[in-house]
Amino acid sequence: MGFEYQLRDLHFPGERRKKRKRRPQYTFPKEEEKRMPSVWKEVMDYLYIVLATLFLGFLINHVFLTNALVPTGSMEPTIHVGDRIIGNRLAYAFSEPERGDIIIFPAPDNESETYIKRIVGMPGETIRIADGHVYLNNSDTPLKETYLKEPMLGSFGPYTIPEDCYFVMGDNRNDSLDARYWTNRFVSRSKIESKAIFVIFPAPRTLS
Repeated sequence: MGFEYQLRDLHFPGERRKKRKRRPQYTFPKEEEKRMPSVWKEVMDYLYIVLATLFLGFLINHVFLTNALVPTGSMEPTIHVGDRIIGNRLAYAFSEPERGDIIIFPAPDNESETYIKRIVGMPGETIRIADGHVYLNNSDTPLKETYLKEPMLGSFGPYTIPEDCYFVMGDNRNDSLDARYWTNRFVSRSKIESKAIFVIFPAPRTLS
């Protein structure tokens, strides 16, 4: 008959049994462990959304579109005071400006201000205004302008438009500070920021 000993229970007389020191362990409740990664994920997701929105807004407003509020009535009746305008910055990336286009550009005499006017005279043309009518290149037939608020008063010119430049005026000719009065009379093509394409507020409509 044999005896079996479990070594872990054997100790000799007079010998103190050594106790193992346990390292303190810090644990979170299981619910906390599950919740914390979830909170961080939500924070990071929110941060990504904010950054993406800011980047997209910058890209849209500085690369693709112009968002402008019109403060004066110089373009009435086409555009009214308080209209919110959207302009296409890429409109002339693959094509040239045309007569009748409404453009947004820094004011030639003070580039800290932004103007919106209509192209009337094209590069290389000679423009003359007599008794409120616009004549191009010594023609006896006045330019047809159906967009004017009222008949224009006065006579101006003639002006010969340089290459890559445009002569612009407001549709409200009798209440518009435009190329007729500027010291730097013409708008360079390189200074055109965008082509106004539609009004988004308060009455949405396309511009022509």
